[in-house]
Amino acid sequence: MATFNNNTPIKFPNLEPRAPLGQDLIQAERAKASFDVKAMSKFLYSEEWLAKLDKVLKVMETDPAFDKTQRYFQGRAERIRDAYAKDKRLLEITEELKWDETDRQIANLLYDQASPYHLHYVMFMPTLEGQCNEEQRKLFLEPAKRMEIIGCYAQTELGHGSNVQGLETTATYIPETNEFEIHSPHLSSSKWWIGALGKTANYAVVMARLIIHGKDYGSHTFCVQIRSMEDHRPLPGLTIGDIGPKFGYNTVDNGFMMFDHFRVPHISLLARYAQVKPGSGEYIKPPNSKLSYGGMVYVRANIVNGTSHALARAATVSVRYAAVRRQFVDAASPRKWGNETIETSVIDYTMVQYRLFPLIASAYALQFTGREMIRLYYLNQEAMKKGNFELLADLHASSSGLKSLCTFMAVEGIEEARRSCGGHGYSMFSGLGDFYKNYLPNLTVEGDNHMIFQQTSRYLLKTYRNVIAGTGKASEHNLTFTYLAQYMQNPKAKCPAQTPDDFLNPEVILNAFGFRAAYGIAKVAEQIDRHGRSWNESLVDLQRISRAHCQYMIVRNFFIGIQRANEGSQKLDLPERKILQTLSYLFALNVMERELAEFVMANYFSPVQLEMVKVKVLDLLKAIRPDAVTLVDAFALPDYLLHSALGRYDGNVYESLCRMAEAEPLNQTVVIDTYESSIKPTIRRGQQKGAAASKL
Repeated sequence: MATFNNNTPIKFPNLEPRAPLGQDLIQAERAKASFDVKAMSKFLYSEEWLAKLDKVLKVMETDPAFDKTQRYFQGRAERIRDAYAKDKRLLEITEELKWDETDRQIANLLYDQASPYHLHYVMFMPTLEGQCNEEQRKLFLEPAKRMEIIGCYAQTELGHGSNVQGLETTATYIPETNEFEIHSPHLSSSKWWIGALGKTANYAVVMARLIIHGKDYGSHTFCVQIRSMEDHRPLPGLTIGDIGPKFGYNTVDNGFMMFDHFRVPHISLLARYAQVKPGSGEYIKPPNSKLSYGGMVYVRANIVNGTSHALARAATVSVRYAAVRRQFVDAASPRKWGNETIETSVIDYTMVQYRLFPLIASAYALQFTGREMIRLYYLNQEAMKKGNFELLADLHASSSGLKSLCTFMAVEGIEEARRSCGGHGYSMFSGLGDFYKNYLPNLTVEGDNHMIFQQTSRYLLKTYRNVIAGTGKASEHNLTFTYLAQYMQNPKAKCPAQTPDDFLNPEVILNAFGFRAAYGIAKVAEQIDRHGRSWNESLVDLQRISRAHCQYMIVRNFFIGIQRANEGSQKLDLPERKILQTLSYLFALNVMERELAEFVMANYFSPVQLEMVKVKVLDLLKAIRPDAVTLVDAFALPDYLLHSALGRYDGNVYESLCRMAEAEPLNQTVVIDTYESSIKPTIRRGQQKGAAASKL
């Protein structure tokens, strides 16, 4: 038998793909652009942020601690090991290079793998920032900023997630010792799904029901040490561990924790607003019952802000690949390359455009809504410092509905983008499969999407009742009042559009979205208030009015964002504003087309106008086609971040797929090591049966 060196990696022959090459096709796309891609990127992010991106990227691409080449081949244990090493190195570099918080955030964005410390930054510290008094800031927040203590946010339980009022963990005040006793009375009381709790955190913000002298005051937050600062063991009275592998997000140690009459000092109750007097146990309630919404609103606003990035990433990969990938020859319009007829790039098929171009438009739309949510959050923070809580309810309602709608849009968009890539979209090398799995938790964290919309719906109905009673008042932040009041003035209004081009008018579009939302709110209010329909029976319609309201907000924010692009320091030139306007129309009319049933139910559109909307959507796809690749280039997502063979900036898709396949561990030997133990005996058994059969 011939001998050979089995430890010979498998390599592809040195051949090029069939011409035209991907790099030539993608450059031909960029040559069609009608606007300045760098100007658009600066508008989206700012010149300062892009400079930081370039600075951080150079470090990430060259430091071995941030190498991503083996990621798709690693199991959970290897990924967690690398995640800890990466976070350690990132802290070192932050000090060495004097990076600021934005630099650190960019580094995590680029590395694109959930950090074991992620919840420390996005939940633990913001909660402390918002709910600590001055003494607690020194005791908890300052050490947390130094990473002297590493925290998590322990709210969700094995038996309760969204229903915070139903949490079972108790914190009973003990006046004799001026302590709180935290306890898990049932198995279902176990804290569960808590990011960074499994193996990382030594402190936790714990949400528990406050009990004083036998009276339940509802859920409150406590900052609690949970592990030894010497050897990291869980403290006596605590049972802590990791909940096991998940669908994705496996570099975060989501954990469980049970309390067995665990005593914590009085200072543990976060007391910026709610307080318990030492000794007497007198409860001092917060000045506003909704103050606890602050941390929740912050996280939801950031989730909404992140949906734009998620869609931008999915659109970048799928649109670039669609420009390079060629399938069939379009007999009606054959494509020429030189003197040769070549297969049509799939981006030229209308069905592909219909699937992908709205994703581009959505990514831009959510950029403006994300900005607005962050702006309103900080505006509200400043107002609350002055004792003004008027914006809080509006902001909480908006953040709830938008978190639900926008994350649904992102998840559905990522999957649509992946499917559009055909068979290669199923490969991990597309960069979309892993991303999809790791993005999915956003549908559930900070309120399950199929539940939290009710907070928006409840607010919409309250506003409607105020309008009816004449007690509501208009404000720049209460958009609901404006469109409801307009609807009440003329509930039988009709869309004034006479031609398809009439739909390229922000006022016509916004009036349509406002009328549809108002009609839905009025009908649900009528069913509940006049006909006695229960809340539970109304949930489907309540979800619809929340969705309608939030779609109105996104469309409005897009239009206002473009209007502001003609003002101030970030003023855009006409070509950039024009393509943004086209995207805004596509986004609005595509949503309108998908929701036509509700516009019909509102009796706002005529059958002819319904056809106009459909015609205009197809026209807008054609208008966007020359700029499609450049529009995703403007998202400025580097190859290091995308980690995708299909979405490469240079268009060399097939060469990259082959190189990544060569790195597969199974391809580092000629013959798999299980050949002798499994494959060979199977073949021999078959040969023996064949030999025996031939003798018969």
